[in-house]
Amino acid sequence: MNQPARSAGDMDDVDAVTRAVLTASRLLVAVSARSLAAVEDRVTLPQFRLLVVLSTEGPAKLVVLAERLGVNPSTALRMMDRLIAAGLADRQVNPDNRRETVLRLTDDGRRIVEDVTGRRREEIAAIVSRLDPQQRAALVDALGAFTEAGAEPAVGGREAELYPLGWSDMPQGGHR
Repeated sequence: MNQPARSAGDMDDVDAVTRAVLTASRLLVAVSARSLAAVEDRVTLPQFRLLVVLSTEGPAKLVVLAERLGVNPSTALRMMDRLIAAGLADRQVNPDNRRETVLRLTDDGRRIVEDVTGRRREEIAAIVSRLDPQQRAALVDALGAFTEAGAEPAVGGREAELYPLGWSDMPQGGHR
């Protein structure tokens, strides 16, 4: 799809950049929705977020999961109960403190996270591959500057593998 010609004034126009980012975010939301479509009969988006947190952080107490998701513990408990009933997570006694229970992914839950992440990565890679090398380099620079301006920590190397979908360190309230 051809982009409309832009004047030099548009390059500095906050409204033009905002429109471009909103359009790109619509594409990314669509990619995300398509990546979840194959599992939507098994998990909701909030439940998937919980699976991602368990995948990246490992076994955790309910209070920690609720904090990471920015929800009340009772909400996290209801989500966990549904995931346990679906065979995607389970409860175990904490080996370090037998009075505590920790929640963890099952192999089936881990496969869902890996499958969704893989589909999302493949579709984004296909889109990016249609850009010429100069556009890709410019996109990396622009997105880096955008995330920095939004105070989002850079993710690269091993962190990108551990936190492929974000949501890894979300404080109470669900906002960084």
